[in-house]
Amino acid sequence: MDEVTADFEQLLRAAFPEASEVRVTDRTGGGDHFLVEVTSPRFDGLPLLEQHRLVNDALAAPFASGTIHELRIKTRGTT
Repeated sequence: MDEVTADFEQLLRAAFPEASEVRVTDRTGGGDHFLVEVTSPRFDGLPLLEQHRLVNDALAAPFASGTIHELRIKTRGTT
């Protein structure tokens, strides 16, 4: 895992401490296209749009700095 994906994973784990899975994958190897996967009970009962909004909020700083060019998000609740 490179430094950028490790930093993103740390941000996501801080935002979702109850998550059973947090995975960040650099999809292209260029350090700006990512796949984020989060499984958390916090998503239970929330619409997909709201789940993704929570993930985007957790990664607001990397978005603002331009570190993230493209992001694919997969979220799952636990129920």
